[in-house]
Amino acid sequence: MSGGEVAGILVAVFWAILVSFLAVVLVRLAQTLRATTKLMADVTEQAVPLLADASATVRSAQTQLDRVDAIATDVQEVTSNASALSTTVASTFGGPLVKVAAFGYGVRRAIGRSKDMPAQPSRRAVIVGRAVPSDRRRKRKG
Repeated sequence: MSGGEVAGILVAVFWAILVSFLAVVLVRLAQTLRATTKLMADVTEQAVPLLADASATVRSAQTQLDRVDAIATDVQEVTSNASALSTTVASTFGGPLVKVAAFGYGVRRAIGRSKDMPAQPSRRAVIVGRAVPSDRRRKRKG
């Protein structure tokens, strides 16, 4: 065998090893791609129902938010109506009630003063050297 034949055989062996190595790499790459494809199919299979559930949840939340918004609007309207009613009642009855209360206070005070004052001065009997007992009481109070 000549040197050219040996070199040819060596090149053929290296090419065979290289092709074998590339074949193993391609087989492993094919297995990886198959596993990735299966994984993506499983994820898609599970993601579609999850997305449907999430969409239903978002719709339900939106419905609840609409209800809460309607309730808040109603509460705001009731609050403004109550405020208007309070203002109306205060303006309608407030002034007259204050006047009635002031009148009642004045009447009570006047009645209280009239009890302290004698109805009419009575005739006094004058006794020399002595004072009338009712006279002493007035002097002590006054």
